[in-house]
Amino acid sequence: MDTTAVKTAFDVSAHNYDQARRQLIPCFDDFYNTALGLIPYENQASFRVLDLGAGTGLLSLFISKQFLNAQITLVDVSDAMLAKAKERFSDDPNRFEFITADYSKQLSGEFDVVVSALSIHHLTENLKIELFRHIYDVLPKGGLFINADQVLGSTPEIESIYRKTWIQQVKNRGVSDTDLNAALERMKEDKMSTLENQLDWLKQANFEAVDCWYKNYSFVVFSGRK
Repeated sequence: MDTTAVKTAFDVSAHNYDQARRQLIPCFDDFYNTALGLIPYENQASFRVLDLGAGTGLLSLFISKQFLNAQITLVDVSDAMLAKAKERFSDDPNRFEFITADYSKQLSGEFDVVVSALSIHHLTENLKIELFRHIYDVLPKGGLFINADQVLGSTPEIESIYRKTWIQQVKNRGVSDTDLNAALERMKEDKMSTLENQLDWLKQANFEAVDCWYKNYSFVVFSGRK
């Protein structure tokens, strides 16, 4: 992954990243709620979460509000994004750990649930394959990996429909030209892979119960269990 380019793109957008999120994800509620619904714990359970490419901590926020005793580690390559996350969780610092790092190079520790939202599509195919193996290694038996992300259309025609539909949807939702252009600039660093390939790579990494639980054009939520 070209971490410098990705880091720069997200550092620039950190100040208003959350503001445009609902407009830039037309299926926002279903997308995030599906990811949350896959976490197999009671609301009061204590367990460890690793959030890869956590950004400003939006997914971690939803997890922390639903699972009041979850311990959450947020990893991101952008200092500016994590600074926003630290502000977000400043009232409850003991539950959160923040690590500035390129998660595609190394993972350490053990976590019951590994999650990611709108981040892994920045990795090349080979790095995705390696990452899925690394994620498998930091999970205990029964641990779960949940990825809420965007995928490449399985054919050029389908990919064209994905992109045209998304642009029309976000314009209909009133996204500003500034936010849309910022998103398109960040998307220059995308290295999306098809859903089919990623499900296969999870199986090759020995994950079980691999499935896609939600799909809306390019937005998907899929998971695998160790």
